Amino acid sequence: MTAPPPHPPDNSPPPQQTYPPPARVLPKKAYTQWTTRVVASLIDWAPIWVITLIPFVGLLVAGDVECLDSIYGSGDSYCSTAVSDFWTSVQFIAVLPGAVYFFWNFCYRQGRTGQSIGKSVMKFQVVSEKTWQPIGFWMSLVRQIAHYVDQLLCYVGYLWPLWDKKRQTLADKMVGTACVPLDAHPPPWFPPLP
Repeated sequence: MTAPPPHPPDNSPPPQQTYPPPARVLPKKAYTQWTTRVVASLIDWAPIWVITLIPFVGLLVAGDVECLDSIYGSGDSYCSTAVSDFWTSVQFIAVLPGAVYFFWNFCYRQGRTGQSIGKSVMKFQVVSEKTWQPIGFWMSLVRQIAHYVDQLLCYVGYLWPLWDKKRQTLADKMVGTACVPLDAHPPPWFPPLP
């Protein structure tokens, strides 16, 4: 048996293999640590907790335990005393500054700069994975709403950054955001590919 004749050489380059594009993921250490995010969250929510606790402490100091249980506890009994009516009014009135703070800190400030007050103190920011820029007011609001998914199933979504390669919560994954230190530089593939 004879071997087939060799193909005449042509000047075309050998066919190139195509590979999938590299994954757009930085090393895990490039993303903000979970403990840093927890501290920032505590700082961010402290003013709202104070607003909520003022009427509670007022009723506690006044010794109106029955009304305290009615308002904050099981609510099985109804109480209406001058003290409870006053602190219930304080609680109702406090909702407005709490809401203003929430929208200013978590939607406006964080949406515009990437940083809430807590994130500023802890020196990191929330950015879009696609643009590496702050996400804006409305997406920041959507992100805050998406945090309710993090609370489902015993708050596992908030623990997700402990094992996730991008240290994202489930809300971050849903909205397409990542938390990165302020001194982090955009990854080498930015600006985004067309």
